[in-house]
Amino acid sequence: MVKLGEVAKERRESIKTDKANMPIVGLEHLIPQQVQLTEWSNDADNTFTKLFHKGDVLFGRRRAYLKKASLAPFDGICSGDITVIAPIENKIAPELLPFIIQNDAFFDYAVEKSAGSLSPRVKWEHLKNYEFELPGLEEQRKLAKILWAVEETKQAYKTLFQKTDDLVKAKFEKMFGDKSTKEYIRKPIIDVIEKPISGEWGTDDISGNGTKVLRTTNFTDYGVINYEDVITRNIDKSKIKNKLLENLDIIIEKSGGSDTKPVGRVVYYKDSGELYLVNNFTAILRKKDENINNDYLFYYLYNAYWNGETRLFENKTTGIHNLKLMEYLSETKIFIPPMKLQEKFSSIFNQAEKSKQQLQTSLDSLNATMRALINENLK
Repeated sequence: MVKLGEVAKERRESIKTDKANMPIVGLEHLIPQQVQLTEWSNDADNTFTKLFHKGDVLFGRRRAYLKKASLAPFDGICSGDITVIAPIENKIAPELLPFIIQNDAFFDYAVEKSAGSLSPRVKWEHLKNYEFELPGLEEQRKLAKILWAVEETKQAYKTLFQKTDDLVKAKFEKMFGDKSTKEYIRKPIIDVIEKPISGEWGTDDISGNGTKVLRTTNFTDYGVINYEDVITRNIDKSKIKNKLLENLDIIIEKSGGSDTKPVGRVVYYKDSGELYLVNNFTAILRKKDENINNDYLFYYLYNAYWNGETRLFENKTTGIHNLKLMEYLSETKIFIPPMKLQEKFSSIFNQAEKSKQQLQTSLDSLNATMRALINENLK
């Protein structure tokens, strides 16, 4: 067994020159459970001074349960709420370190050692004492090669998701196009749905016997739900009855996003045979207008998000983007084509959704394989 602090160190460097043209990474740029950093900002108008170097792991020490830790592909500056973890030469294969940090056992340890109620943080002084098994350097390199191959395959699947989305979007625009502003009735979205149902807070239920809760960490960018990391929470039973998800509910993100990605993602809930709630960073949207096809409504909201419409209804506090939900739903209008046309699009949409669900199943399998390799070799 080794301690993390024996093979890695916290980088504590500060920038002493002009930070113009330096990539900037905040907590909002770290995507939960994503090994590689894909988002950052070039806006130097901030107070960040902490330096990181290419090959360091950027660990989100605030709210560690969000599971944010990514490998830096370049030198840059980051938030003070990010712990910069650097490999120690000849103690660990640098390419393996991201997988040691980005795994459930490490995150569980970080959550356990976090302090604070509203915004718990964990210190390097605690993280460095995390213990795990570590094989010799040659075995580390072999394991890292396998894990990175799995990671590359995962990225290939995500590319397929994007291509599938591009095909559906092209079909949507071809079917409706400019007609949307000329021929069709338009209504505020709030008029075609029931009153949004806000999610609930609750205390974590370690036993796993509480109520299952979907969070924004269960959202994917392609509209389907990732059920891999569903938590259970103890929630007042009086609040549960009227807030359970129903088949074909749309869940919208109220808090999240980043400077490069707006808040307001939506995912589509298809009855899985399980009972679920959503947490307070999300809300449930449920169709009530008989002139709207549910698939069409979901895709309209999905497309509106990717067209940047939710960006107009954001406010930002302490680096977190929040969606002014009622303003968005009241001021954003949906056009209503004839039902036959909506149903024709629904058929195309559902074919694509089946493909995406199959891709998600494959991704889940790859994630399970990666966890098994880590648990077997680095437990």
